[in-house]
Amino acid sequence: MALALQQLINGLTLGAVYGLIAIGYTMVYGIIGMINFAHGDIYMVSAFIAVTGFTLLAAFGVHSVALALFVVLALAVLFTSVYGWAVERVAYRPLRGSARLVPLISSIGMSIFLQNLVQLTQGARVKPIPPMITGGVDLLTVDGFTARLSYSQILIVLVTVALLAAFTWLIQRTSFGRRQRACEQDRTMTALLGIDVDRTISLTFMLGAALAAVAGVLVTMYYGVIDFYIGFVAGIKAFTAAVLGGIGSLPGAMLGGLIIGLIEAFWSNYLSAEYKDVATFSILILVLLFRPSGLLGRPEVEKV
Repeated sequence: MALALQQLINGLTLGAVYGLIAIGYTMVYGIIGMINFAHGDIYMVSAFIAVTGFTLLAAFGVHSVALALFVVLALAVLFTSVYGWAVERVAYRPLRGSARLVPLISSIGMSIFLQNLVQLTQGARVKPIPPMITGGVDLLTVDGFTARLSYSQILIVLVTVALLAAFTWLIQRTSFGRRQRACEQDRTMTALLGIDVDRTISLTFMLGAALAAVAGVLVTMYYGVIDFYIGFVAGIKAFTAAVLGGIGSLPGAMLGGLIIGLIEAFWSNYLSAEYKDVATFSILILVLLFRPSGLLGRPEVEKV
């Protein structure tokens, strides 16, 4: 029982991270109808920014965890937002009128570029940092095993819930959200109404990158070890989460992330950790076959 509770906690924590990245996928897809496969690598870049930031702050004698987290989060959000803007300008805007396959290939090329850029500048070896937040709450002990909820896990879940609520409000209640939904429905008519479509799309990419930045900092703080390849794996799993929940739906993206995280946690514990990725991608295949609109998504209506 205690082991199952521990895996439940671990799965929800991992799923929250996948959900944050998946929201970025679903926001970009909602506004331009394309998948940004460089999104996972922006998350990877933010993790390296976090390692560099934490290391420099420690070298300058900053020992306050709260201050270090705030500074590193601000830097990661700033730099990755610029990366998100650059991806949209370089890989998507020039190809917006092309066949749907062309920007997809372009985003994969941008993903490979970011991976190799980080590998060349930071090296291929893993980058470790000491634990940032220690301690936790013991929940249940059975047969000598204690289920523990760490403070870092609490922080990840609280930040994820707060960001999901904030972005849901942003999309549903603000003028930017209305502009974004208008672009999603008909970009040509939106432009005729005087809305700057290019700016709205760029801001959407930047907001998605900011969410990936938060996920990258939280993962760095939680696991303490990163490498240049983490973006590809996390990006594919977050894409699976977005498809599972219903791509285009923010709550669906978070729900899909939580489901993927729980499946990975319990599969690793009760079956085989080596095949947890097989389980994840099998879900993607099944969803695409039997429910392509996802759990909370709506079937796409083709305009004629």
